[in-house]
Amino acid sequence: MYKALFFTGEVLRYFSVRARISVFLITLLFFVVVLPPGVGAQSAGPDSEERRIDARTQAEIIDSVTQALNEVYVFPDVAKEMEKHLRKQYKKKAYQDITSLNDFSQKLTEDLGAISHDKHLWVRFVPDEMLARFKADTLTDEEKQRELEERRRDNFCFKEIKLLGGNVGYVDFRCFSEATDAGPTAIAVMNFLAYTDAIIFDLRQNGGGSPSMIQLITSYFFPEPVHLNSFYIRKSDSTQQFWTQACVQGPRMTDVDLYVLTSSYTFSGAEEFTYNLKNLKRATIVGETTGGGAHPIDIRLFENLNVGMSLPYGRAVNPITGTNWEGTGVTPHIEVPQEKALDVAHLEALKKLKERTDDPDRQAEMQWAIDGKEVKLNPVTVEESQLQDYVGQYGPRKVWVESAELYYQRENRPKYKLFPMGNHRFMLDGLDYFRIQFVVDDEGKATELIGQYDDGHTDNHKRGK
Repeated sequence: MYKALFFTGEVLRYFSVRARISVFLITLLFFVVVLPPGVGAQSAGPDSEERRIDARTQAEIIDSVTQALNEVYVFPDVAKEMEKHLRKQYKKKAYQDITSLNDFSQKLTEDLGAISHDKHLWVRFVPDEMLARFKADTLTDEEKQRELEERRRDNFCFKEIKLLGGNVGYVDFRCFSEATDAGPTAIAVMNFLAYTDAIIFDLRQNGGGSPSMIQLITSYFFPEPVHLNSFYIRKSDSTQQFWTQACVQGPRMTDVDLYVLTSSYTFSGAEEFTYNLKNLKRATIVGETTGGGAHPIDIRLFENLNVGMSLPYGRAVNPITGTNWEGTGVTPHIEVPQEKALDVAHLEALKKLKERTDDPDRQAEMQWAIDGKEVKLNPVTVEESQLQDYVGQYGPRKVWVESAELYYQRENRPKYKLFPMGNHRFMLDGLDYFRIQFVVDDEGKATELIGQYDDGHTDNHKRGK
């Protein structure tokens, strides 16, 4: 008995209804995919550390696992190599000291991975309680509604949507939810971004999800249907194609610059979204090489053995490259540590937008944002002794040093920490539209404070005696 599923990752817990995944499967996948190796297995059930096995049971598990591999696994020749390896390991008694079913499952996963290097392929112990829930094979209407409400409360993984400096849109979403349920939310996001000049998709914490959401979002960025990806299914020797949609709700954004942020955590469906846009030359990828999982999977259970298996049954085939990102991940155009990816992508977007416009006001707006972003990426340091040269009262404005940091406050307003930008200029932490330029004398002591605004106007105050 098994269930079909396209992608793994933390996202799987969101798709139990549409993908027909039972409560058991959601729980199992959470433990084996989200948590670090070993943690999930120990936490999978109350008796997970107590189930003991002998050599005969080990042989039965190997028989079941290798039969499934030879029947379904995407690469038949690799399946045979994995079977050969497991049987060789068993024959030379590599498993004889393993008496825990939990530990044996982990070891099989390691040995399978040593041959296949397939991050979607694993074997896990399934406690009786979880097995019983799976065998029931039903979700009540109440359970379905409760799960849908949970996904709604999570906004279908859309965590943050906002406008950055320079009219650059930003979307942080942690999974690709099934479009049947999440479509209206995604459409609202796309329409919110409709009049931006660039968009940054943050997939640094995205573990994958449904191809239908990939289709929906990508459709907004092409003028006509485009072939995105295909899945080849080994057992049926068939191929399923995925194209962008001919019709979308709201304006298309065919000329908007796109950026995708990635990390080593970015996985599966999130990698497909990234890989598609990269090979279509539609987006700039910024961050780290992704996790490297491109195979759709079945979840197969061996009930009499209390063992479950994630079984890749197909492979992605990109229409441009003829291959996919399995085992290699998606390499970004601009490789930077994930924590810097947003600032680097935003800076790239701003520079490109500035180069493209002849409007002086728009160029000034871009330069304002560029200056701030460059300082964040390359901080300027000022010694505390020099900071003291700026301290003073400038009309209604006060500047002082606190814990070796320079602070600013206008009377009856909040205080802000000042970040040096060089040449006696400072930006305010949390206030983007205003900056400070100090005028200094020959000794380097401030004599005047000039307030600079992003619309170009200024005001100034002399330093008090």
